Amino acid sequence: MRRVCILGGGPAGTSAAIAARRNGSPVTIIERSRFPRHKVCGEFFSPGIQDALGRLDLWSAFLDLKPSIIRRMLIRIGSAEKSETLPQPAFGLSRYTFDSWLWNTALTLGAQSAAAGAASIVTTGRASTRSRGGRLFGFKAHFDGPADDAVELYFAGATYVGVNCVEDGATNVCGLAPEEQLRQHAFDVDTMIWRDPAVSARLAPLTRKWDWIFTGPLEFGNQFRSKQEVYVAGDALSFVDPFTGSGLLCAVLTGTLAGESAAQSVPVDRYLQQCSDLLKQPFGFSSILRKIASTRAAGPLLQVMPSSLIFRLTRPAHPVV
Repeated sequence: MRRVCILGGGPAGTSAAIAARRNGSPVTIIERSRFPRHKVCGEFFSPGIQDALGRLDLWSAFLDLKPSIIRRMLIRIGSAEKSETLPQPAFGLSRYTFDSWLWNTALTLGAQSAAAGAASIVTTGRASTRSRGGRLFGFKAHFDGPADDAVELYFAGATYVGVNCVEDGATNVCGLAPEEQLRQHAFDVDTMIWRDPAVSARLAPLTRKWDWIFTGPLEFGNQFRSKQEVYVAGDALSFVDPFTGSGLLCAVLTGTLAGESAAQSVPVDRYLQQCSDLLKQPFGFSSILRKIASTRAAGPLLQVMPSSLIFRLTRPAHPVV
């Protein structure tokens, strides 16, 4: 078996490492950052995570981490609001816990770590190439207070805030905003988001545990049709709008597929086609939703469009087995 070298130790990279080890390949993960660490993320796991982690033989171990169970979805755009029960339960777990768990699992299975090297799988995220002006930045903090079983999304133009519980009763508050709006408030997220009456009412019973952390600039895009000589996975392959709540699921799915493909010497173009089949629906639909969310049509459309349809169209297709 040829050695599989993976650049990046996040969820896509460690999923790739675990998949490659399950296929008998020696694995090296190239990662210079220290684990565990907090990262800006919605920390929401779509119901499909059960099958994705089951493919890695990790579902029971994931449940042992005591993730929060999420049963409801609330979407608010302006004064329009819709709340429904999710078709299947979802989960909330911090990136601090999830990344550390996957990293340690990969090492336990025999993967080695290194600070540098040539990679056959790249999972290093996606950087923006846009110049200053119009760029998007993410922000996140954890809060203490009453726990809930809903994932909630509050839209205000190009800005949105997502709220859901994670393990140990903590609440993750994460969002995305244009840099102009953040600069207008001197990157004081509290001042910016509390101007929305619905958000301020939701957060009123909660107490922020630590300072806001930021990431960005962010840029949506994919490399399904690019000419690659290596397997690209996770956000480096396709950065789906975070409000869909499918980012972590996509990272595990594409990382797993990359690890299996590298171990089995599957041609890169065939791997990319499989990833396109998985992700083109949520990527395309989320792009449409983001454009609509900042228009006057968003509220009326929310009232008539079934939440179950929105949820289904922003999920990846069933993975290739």
